[in-house]
Parts: sequence; structure tokens; C-alpha cells
Amino acid sequence: MAIANPCLPWLALLTVACLIWGLYLSLFASPADYQQSETVRIMYVHVPSAWMALFIYSVMAIASLVAVIWRHPLAEIAAQASAPIGAAFTFCALVTGSLWGKPMWGTWWVWDARLTSVLILFFIYLAHMALTSAFDDPARGRRAAAILCLVGFVNVPIIKFSVEWWNTLHQPASVLKLGGPSIHADMLWPLLIMALAFKLIYLCLLIVRMRNELMAARVRNLTAARARG
Repeated sequence: MAIANPCLPWLALLTVACLIWGLYLSLFASPADYQQSETVRIMYVHVPSAWMALFIYSVMAIASLVAVIWRHPLAEIAAQASAPIGAAFTFCALVTGSLWGKPMWGTWWVWDARLTSVLILFFIYLAHMALTSAFDDPARGRRAAAILCLVGFVNVPIIKFSVEWWNTLHQPASVLKLGGPSIHADMLWPLLIMALAFKLIYLCLLIVRMRNELMAARVRNLTAARARG
């Protein structure tokens, strides 16, 4: 709490600044694609959302590992607080990908490896949230959800390398690849700024949710102490 409270206002201010800057570059300053025309602007929301879906789940997996091995309560709370945020980014990636796929592929959805594995990731997020609240004892729910998160992490490399392991409609990596990005700098910089803004949004929401959960835990402990007294 001593770290989170003073950092949150500055993080929120930086988040708003990066988001406004990224949206301006994405919608107005960046050029249209020579093949996709203005439709390419969906990329500036879709791609960072997909990155965040994997990033947040990786953070949850690390937090779950710490919680299972060292029983650190903040790690359990961090994983619990991250799940709804990750689910929201994953849902955004699925929706924007569908909107992008319709004009590019001629269909809203295809059951290829990348799209199917991301949909499975979304369901794992929902299962994690449901399992966390499935027990009367919050500690038991977080422990069960931590095990589920660790088991489900096998889906992350499948999502990452699915376009290389299987023949799919989804295009391969264009930014994080050997030999450097294949996207022009006029499009790459707005994409990276939007990705930074999305990460800052996650940090702000994570701090708020963790702080709320800590205060709720204090209320529960005080209520239990008064009941015993």
C-alpha cells in the first residue's frame, strides 16, 4: 500500500498521456495500408490486446508459481486481480480480430490454430475467475486457481508459435521476429505506443484491484476478530 498509493496517480497520468498520443498517431498520423486501406487501423487495438492477453497470463503464471512454492499472499492476490483484466483484453483481441478478419478473409471466424487457441485462453481466464470464487475460504480458491493457471500456461507457447507450427490464415509475426520488424516505422511506432499504453492501463487496474482486495481482506479479518471477541 505504501508503494501503490503514491505511484497510482502518476501511473494514471502517464497512461492517459500515452493513450491519447497513441490514438492520435494510430488514427490520424499513420498512413493507410496499400492493401488493407483504412481497415489496417484495427491493428492498433487488436495487436496490443493480443499481446496483453499473453503478457497478463504470463504474469499470472509467475504469480501462481510464487504462491504455490512460497505461499506469498500478495502473489495470490496479484493473480486473482489480473484475471478479469486479462479476460477483457483477450475478449477485445477476439472481437477486433473478427472485425478485421471479415474484410480481409471474407468471414468473421475460422477455426484455425491461432484463433482457437486464443479462444481457449479466454475460457481459461473465465475458469480461473470462477474457481477463485468457488470456495467459501478465499485462500483455497486462490490455491486451486493457481494450479489451474500453471497447467493452462501450456497454451501460451501454443498461441505464440501456432502460425509457425500449423498452416493458418493468421499472418505470422511482424514485430517480434528475427531480422527485425517487417512493419514500416510510420506504423510501428504508433503500434508500440499503444502497446505501452495498454500495459500502463493494466498496471493501473492491477494496483486498484489489489488495493481493493487488501482492504476487503482487512475488513474480513476485523469482522472475524470482533465475532471471536
